[in-house]
Formats: sequence, structure tokens, C-alpha cells
Amino acid sequence: PTSTKLYKSSSILKLLFDISCLMFLPEKTCLTGWTIFSGSCYFPSVRSGIWGEARQDCRDKGADLVVIKNSEEQNFLATITWIGLTDHGTEGQWKWVDGTPLTLANWAKNEPNNGGSRHGEEDCVHIRAADQRTWNDISCTAAMKWICKKIP
Repeated sequence: PTSTKLYKSSSILKLLFDISCLMFLPEKTCLTGWTIFSGSCYFPSVRSGIWGEARQDCRDKGADLVVIKNSEEQNFLATITWIGLTDHGTEGQWKWVDGTPLTLANWAKNEPNNGGSRHGEEDCVHIRAADQRTWNDISCTAAMKWICKKIP
């Protein structure tokens, strides 16, 4: 009985300690030029570049091209921009740059279409603002703006 009371008391004290620690953790912040949204930092490019250049720029910043996890994030990214989705390894097998397979998709009508064999391989993806922010597969050598994402 005494050991049970002691165990319960120490469990309650540990829980209170854990809660108090969480209350005083510093709020996540982003560096100047980055925007915080839902616990992540986003950096929009000011120039256009090809997909590979965009990804390297993000990596140089300690980030990567944005991986869209939900519809709220999709709506937040309402610009014409490269995103971190590609089927470069195997045609038709879309993967995010962090290696996760595509589960949430927002393709434009009749996309992805790999260019319909008119434009060569279309292995990279951007968001089209003019088309209800839907996704389009496009050649990785097209020049687009991009958004980097990292967790602070």
C-alpha cells in the first residue's frame, strides 16, 4: 500500500514536471525571410530556376523543396512554384524528395500526363495558381520559382 502511494505520487510529480517543461519551451521561430506555418518554416525564392537548382538552393539553406502533407498546407502554397515531387526514378511512381510516396494529390485535370509525348519527359511538379492551385507535371528544366521548407 505505501509503495503504491509512493509510485502514484512520483508519477503525478513526473507528469507535472513534464507539463511545466513544455509550458516554458521557447516558441519555434524562423529566420528572417522565412515564414512560419503550422510548425514549419517556408522560404519562397525570389528568382526562377530549374528543379535541380531549386532543390540545391533549399539544401544549401538546410531545408528541401516543400513536401505537401495536407490540404491546409496546399492552400498556404498558393503560388506558381516548384514542389518537392518527382517521378524521376520510375515513370509514374511519384515520390516526395524526403522519400515518401505520394498520398495526397491535387493534380489538374488530365495530369500527370508526362507531356503527352510532345514535350519530352515531365518528371517534376509545380503548382499552377491560375488553375485553382492544382499540380502539373512539367520538364525539370523549365524555369520556375520554388519554396523551401524546414522544421525550426
